[in-house]
Amino acid sequence: MATSARLYLAIAHGAFRRYSTYRAATVAGAFTNTVFGVILASTFLALWRARPGLGGYDTAQAVTYIWVSQSLLVVVAVWGGGFQDELQERFRTGDIAVDLYRPVDFQGWWLATDLGRAGFQLLARGLVPMAFGLLAFHARLPRSATTWPLFLLSVLLAVVASFGLRFLVSITGFWLHDSDGVRALMLVAGMFFSGMLLPIALFPHALRTLAGLLPFAALIQVPSDIFLERRTGWAAFDGLGFQLLWAVLLLAVGRAGQRLATRKVVVQGG
Repeated sequence: MATSARLYLAIAHGAFRRYSTYRAATVAGAFTNTVFGVILASTFLALWRARPGLGGYDTAQAVTYIWVSQSLLVVVAVWGGGFQDELQERFRTGDIAVDLYRPVDFQGWWLATDLGRAGFQLLARGLVPMAFGLLAFHARLPRSATTWPLFLLSVLLAVVASFGLRFLVSITGFWLHDSDGVRALMLVAGMFFSGMLLPIALFPHALRTLAGLLPFAALIQVPSDIFLERRTGWAAFDGLGFQLLWAVLLLAVGRAGQRLATRKVVVQGG
């Protein structure tokens, strides 16, 4: 067990270091997140000045929501990506067959890789937009010290739930050889139902109820509400339980799909 844990930690550490080498892309990405944050925060300010208290958010919470969501955008890979790009290329080249012979769990390998990526992105592309939002838009920080560990745990669960969704999309490559179409559908659903574009509290009642039940809400909405302290006490633990439930379910379904797919692997081109 200890050896296995060290192996996965080494895989995550390797992924962290690998992503840290893309310095120019990281700086450009942080800049892009900040620019979009400025645009969205300015739009939200105008909207909340016209409709104070919209969705139960005050103006400071609404602006902070934008900066938290921008900070988490790449961390939880709402747009997809991360291990998906590499895995899809391995389907195309046939190298996926080699991956299945590694003396390590296939799903566990890619989860460890994605956790390493997310850890780097949280530091590199999460802190910069949030710092700018604090300075330029007076975004608010949590008032209670206990909110911080709950928020970080929520972000971890959001990454795992996101991995579960992206892993399911990726393993369609066992049958389709190219999961671009499925990825495009997942991107649209993820952007809308995660609360990335608009807090779920602002949706019409029926749509809000549906969005609150889907796993996408675990990616942005729940961590943001914990950071904003809209979820405190048992409500925060209820949100964490929601995230944990979806993370476990998605990993379980992904593992079942992996077993089904690898009963007979057909390598493209051979």
